[in-house]
Amino acid sequence: MLSTLLAFLGACTLIAASPGPSTVLIVRQSLHSRRAGFLTVLGNETGVFIWGVVAAFGLTALLTASQLAYDAIRIVGAVVLIVFGVQTLLAARRVKGDASGVAEPDAPAVGHSGWSSYRAGLLLNLANPKAAVFALSFLPQFVPAGAPELPTMVALAAIWAVFEIGYYGLYVWFVGRMKAILSRAGVRRRLEQVSGGVLLLLGVRMALDA
Repeated sequence: MLSTLLAFLGACTLIAASPGPSTVLIVRQSLHSRRAGFLTVLGNETGVFIWGVVAAFGLTALLTASQLAYDAIRIVGAVVLIVFGVQTLLAARRVKGDASGVAEPDAPAVGHSGWSSYRAGLLLNLANPKAAVFALSFLPQFVPAGAPELPTMVALAAIWAVFEIGYYGLYVWFVGRMKAILSRAGVRRRLEQVSGGVLLLLGVRMALDA
């Protein structure tokens, strides 16, 4: 059981370390405040847990069986990514600096409130059908032989979400520690541009992905 858990946590580390839209959004939100970044992490991991529970009940199999359902979620996900990307690029244009080069706080995060930051992370995760299909193929591999599948997969989904809260929390902490550098208008503007461009391209790719 311990070896299975360690293998599962190792796999979770590799998954979290793989760059994706959630990583981009978390870093982008963390540029504004640690609170916004951490609440975005909580929203994203709520989505991870929900997809894990859905996979445990076998409902995710509907996405793999129904092209229409998969495409519907894919298009919604693409729209979400494109909207976030455009918002970020527009925010980059609004970044101003004072005489010291420190960015003024006139470029809002995707979410203006705590709930909006949480919702942004949750929506981005739930609008990704690949996350659902991945959970369905990933979690069953770590169910020990003879263990009850449903409660074990739900428990694994919870461990996965909690582990990633800690992992992405390090991103939020690091961005906060680098605040003095990242708050410079030129650096802030470039990071916003890169984040927005990546989110926009990921959205277009998802829309075109058959």
